[in-house]
Amino acid sequence: MKNKLSRDKQIIKTSVIGIISNILLSAFKLIIGLLSSSIAIMMDAINNLSDALSSIITIIGMKLALKPADNKHPLGHGRIEYLSALIVSSLVFFAGATSLIESVKKIFNPTTSNYTFLMVLFIIIAIFVKLILGKYTKKVGESVNSTALIASGSDATFDALVSASTLVSALIAIIWDINIDGYIGVAISLVIIKAGWDMLSDTLDRILGTRIDSKLSKEIKAKIKDEDMVIGVYDLILHNYGPETMIGSVHIELDEKITTKEIYELTRKLRMDMFDQYGIILTFGIYAANSEDPKVKEIMEMINTYILKIDGIIQMHAFYINFEAKQLSFDIVVDFNIEDKFALRDSIKDHLQQIYPTFDIFIAVDTYFSD
Repeated sequence: MKNKLSRDKQIIKTSVIGIISNILLSAFKLIIGLLSSSIAIMMDAINNLSDALSSIITIIGMKLALKPADNKHPLGHGRIEYLSALIVSSLVFFAGATSLIESVKKIFNPTTSNYTFLMVLFIIIAIFVKLILGKYTKKVGESVNSTALIASGSDATFDALVSASTLVSALIAIIWDINIDGYIGVAISLVIIKAGWDMLSDTLDRILGTRIDSKLSKEIKAKIKDEDMVIGVYDLILHNYGPETMIGSVHIELDEKITTKEIYELTRKLRMDMFDQYGIILTFGIYAANSEDPKVKEIMEMINTYILKIDGIIQMHAFYINFEAKQLSFDIVVDFNIEDKFALRDSIKDHLQQIYPTFDIFIAVDTYFSD
């Protein structure tokens, strides 16, 4: 709970800093834009104002995400943070589209811009402020795993590029008396639109659900595998219900002679370890293994060699032979590129059935969820 509160305070503090900075920058840029008749600077000011609004949305989203779990939402409200990031991304995209329209109008209906070196000095200061703010916001966002803060930090860094473009426009106007304000505005708008689209795509991916980080997946499997009784770890699936809440399942392979009591004590310990170390609610499924039997080992190695030569097969696991019931079973992990994975399974089964005609063969098809 202490870490949770620390995270919330960091998000609020960073967002408030962003709000104050962007409102001040927006006000000064708007004044300079009006005095100099620069559409590029005025669009930059509007962009800063949208950043302040984004930070406000981030705080509101985080506060709503803190609502405790209830009967309707037993896993809490953490995914609201993704919705707030979606709104922030949409605002950035909308700001870019609006800027593009106004900048194109400026190209066809140009006006004379009146820059001074004092205005140029302020633009330079604004660039450094946005660079520092962007780096700080993104760093905090990554440290507390806040999608909205990371999006705001990236946007602030792009704003520095936007201000740099207006600086170039101002210097060209002062030195050579050439007005490229509208063209600079178009370039700025396209950069903002791209940034908004990238953030929007990333947020939508998180809402839809993406493959879990390979490093985290391998680390979790390695920790589970460290337990003496665990022979293998497979089929790790994690669902994200916000940056701080994950729930999932995993299969562990255990010797068939292990008792129910031993399984209970092992899985109970692993569940507690996973929650304490990662905040993950993990359910454990069990695969029984009798691969120490020389006959089983020989057959398993032969089938595994055959299976892994087939294109699209990533792994075979959960191998088990029941000689009394004349049953042979295993799972195959199939690549997403295979269009008809069940047809592939059937062809494997038909081939093995010819080699082991006295056995009933069962093959389960697993999805390549992690690693």
